[in-house]
Amino acid sequence: MIHSKAPLRLGLAGGGTDVSPYSDTYGGAILNATISMYAYAVIEPLCDNNASPDKNMESIILNSIDREECYCSGLNHFIEYDGNLDLIKAVYNRIVKDFTQKPLSFKLSTYADAPAGSGLGTSSTLVVAIIGAFAEWLKLPLGEYDIAHLAYEIERVDLNMAGGKQDQYSATFGGFNFMEFYDKGKVIVNPLRIKREYINELQFNILLYYLGTSRLSSGIIKAQAENVANKNEKSIEAMHRLKEQSAMMKEAVLKGNLDDIGEILNFGWKYKKQMAECISNPLIDEIYETALKNGATGGKITGAGGGGFMMFYCPRNTRYNVIKALQKFGGEFRRYQFTEIGLETWNV
Repeated sequence: MIHSKAPLRLGLAGGGTDVSPYSDTYGGAILNATISMYAYAVIEPLCDNNASPDKNMESIILNSIDREECYCSGLNHFIEYDGNLDLIKAVYNRIVKDFTQKPLSFKLSTYADAPAGSGLGTSSTLVVAIIGAFAEWLKLPLGEYDIAHLAYEIERVDLNMAGGKQDQYSATFGGFNFMEFYDKGKVIVNPLRIKREYINELQFNILLYYLGTSRLSSGIIKAQAENVANKNEKSIEAMHRLKEQSAMMKEAVLKGNLDDIGEILNFGWKYKKQMAECISNPLIDEIYETALKNGATGGKITGAGGGGFMMFYCPRNTRYNVIKALQKFGGEFRRYQFTEIGLETWNV
C-alpha cells in the first residue's frame, strides 16, 4: 500500500495576487503557512502492472471516502470527465500520458480533513497528495517544484478550473513560505525561518472558525480575473495593496512584531473585499465585527471568500472572549497546529 498526505494551508497575506492575469502582469506575492489538517491518498495495486489485465475486469477503482463517491472501470489509457471525481481522474490521465504511456490497475482511496470550498486549499492539496502517491508507487523523478507545477497544470489547464497558484506549492513545500508569482508560470518559494516562540504565539492568537458552509470559489476567482482583464482600477489597486500586505506580514512574523499582525490582517480584509463581488456578505461582516468588538484586532476569510473558514487574530488572551461571542452564529472553531513539512509519501 502506497500512502501520501499533504497539509492544508492558511493564507496569511496577499491572497488573490497569485491569480492570472494579475500575477502575469504585475507579479504576485503571498505569505502562507501549512497547518495540521491534511488531504490523504492511498494506492493499492490490483495486479502486476507489467502484465496485461483483463480489460473487462474492474481494473481502476477510485474511492473518495469523505465525499462518499466511487468510480470503477476496466483498464483505460484515459478516463472521461463527467463531473464525478474529475480531479482524481485528471491526475491519473496525466500520469499515464506523461510517464507510463500505458494504463494502470489500482484502487485509489482519498480523504480530506476539510471539505472542498472551505478556503484552505483542499482541492489543490488533494491533487498534490495523489500525485505524491503515484510518484512513490512508480518511482517518478519529480522534485517539489515539479509536483506543484504538475498539480497546477492539472487543475488550471487540463480541467480549466479557475484559481491561483499558491495552494499547490504550499501543500508540496509545507511550512511558512513567502511566495512570488510571475508571468509564464514562474514561481519562487522562499521558506521563512521564524522563531519557535513566534510560531507558538501565532498559533495561540489565531483562531480558525468554520462557518459551516462551503462555496464554489471558481465564480469569485473568475470575477476577480475579469476585473483585472477589464482594467477595473478599484480591483487592481486593491490587489496592489494586498501585495504590499504580504511584505508587511513577512516583516512582522520574522521580526516578532506580533502586535502588528491584527492590523495587517484588517488592512488586507478591507482591500480583499474590493477585488470582486461576493467575497463577503452580511453574515460574514456581522461575524467579523462581533469578533473585533470582543478583542480581535483583525482577521479575514480564508481562500477566495464567500464562505468556508474565517480566521481572527486575538492577542493578549482575548481568544476566549471571541470564542464565547461567536457561539451564537452556530459556527465551529477548529484546533490546528502550524506544520513544517509538506507532502510526505511512504509505503507498507
